[in-house]
Amino acid sequence: MGTEHSKNEGRRSMVFLRKGPKLPAWEDALLSGKEPRSLLKRGLRYVSLSLIMKGMTSVPDFLWGLPEVQKLNLSRNQLVMIPPSLGKLDRLVVLNLGGNCLKCLPKEIGLLRNLKVLFVNMNCLTEVPAELSLCRKLEVLSLSHNCISQLPLSFTDLTSLRKLNLSNNHFVQIPLCIFALRSLDFLHLGSNRLENIAESVQYLVNLQIFIVENNSIRTLPRSLCFITALELLNVDYNAIQTLPDDLYLLRRLPRIAWNPMDKGLHIAHNPLSRPLPEVVEGGLDVLFNYLREKKEHN
Repeated sequence: MGTEHSKNEGRRSMVFLRKGPKLPAWEDALLSGKEPRSLLKRGLRYVSLSLIMKGMTSVPDFLWGLPEVQKLNLSRNQLVMIPPSLGKLDRLVVLNLGGNCLKCLPKEIGLLRNLKVLFVNMNCLTEVPAELSLCRKLEVLSLSHNCISQLPLSFTDLTSLRKLNLSNNHFVQIPLCIFALRSLDFLHLGSNRLENIAESVQYLVNLQIFIVENNSIRTLPRSLCFITALELLNVDYNAIQTLPDDLYLLRRLPRIAWNPMDKGLHIAHNPLSRPLPEVVEGGLDVLFNYLREKKEHN
């Protein structure tokens, strides 16, 4: 009798356990019975968590109970949204959301006051929350391969930003707020819909790499020639016919460059008016001498 009673109690316990709350299959696979903190890696500088390529459609809830995370990689999943709970991870220094299906970012991203690096490339963003400008320590921002056509004016507050990638979006002009980012040394606006570069570009005095390839730019502004820190200027695949006479002032450009990775002046695949095509073939020194002499005779 006692034995039969024990068996019945055991069966009831098993039934009760089976009816308990279950984790989503992919979250269960992540943890596999482990304590969430066992997924963290503690390096010399940062506490990091990588959940790359896990097939996730939503962010696992256990993440919001790990406020010590400083580097978080959620890239190459199938995330369609990031919940407001993101603001709880206020120690984040590096956040990678690249390669997902995000259409927007939560305004709570502005609570990440320690954030220095943010990747949201290869998503479906059409806009960027103004609250991102509250991340005053941000130094690196990639929004490439989205559907963005403008930036909030509050971006002028990102005074620590050094590298900004806006390539493969829908910009028809360079957002005015960018010209206030005096710390920028890298700016990528390739594969957009730009038709010109505003004279205000001269305020980016620390710019070393400027990429605007594959747009519809017709002329380069004279003020561009005053950014003497430039080491790479890529205007390949545009509609440029003439070059500003003062281009020779860009003395840190080492050569006419053909390899996309090389520093120098990238000017290929433009309908340059003659004799510029032949002059360019002679190299950068020949081009600069030609422009200098042309200016002196005008």
